[in-house]
Amino acid sequence: MSKLTVNNQPVEFRMDPETPLLWALRDGANLTGTKYGCGTGECGACTVDVDGKPVLSCMASVGSLEGTVVTTIEGLSRDRSHPVQQAFAAEGVVQCGFCTPGMIMAASMLLKTNPTPSDADINAAITNLCPCGVYPRIRRAIRRAARVMAGQETIAAAPPPGIMPDDAARAVPALSPPAKR
Repeated sequence: MSKLTVNNQPVEFRMDPETPLLWALRDGANLTGTKYGCGTGECGACTVDVDGKPVLSCMASVGSLEGTVVTTIEGLSRDRSHPVQQAFAAEGVVQCGFCTPGMIMAASMLLKTNPTPSDADINAAITNLCPCGVYPRIRRAIRRAARVMAGQETIAAAPPPGIMPDDAARAVPALSPPAKR
């Protein structure tokens, strides 16, 4: 059993300690925002924040992370209000969206340590692969998020997701039988 803090909640994973963190998060904690891309640490779709550093969750075993603090895309901001999430939406970064959670996580950690990154800094920190090739928009979004975090700009909030997590768990009322004629 491996004990971690995931999105500010203590979690005890009752699985083989060699299980990749990716599968512990997705299958054990039902946090499916972290994506499986390549499984070899090449694409970055599975990037999460572990103690403030980007970690490829497909490559790190849950047992090796005992006692750490893990933040996933779900924990970054429940309502999508984090400046990086807002900037990605405002700049129209998302195309297919598969790689987006990993890129947002990598970008958020970059801006924690470097609040005014150059394009070279962004290119060095964001090594995630995007099959859609939206790299220029990613750089624009990261620079914009940096300005928002510095208080130099505001972004009108992106629309909330179609279904709020609390609403998704609500029971659907039973339908009444059709009226007899």
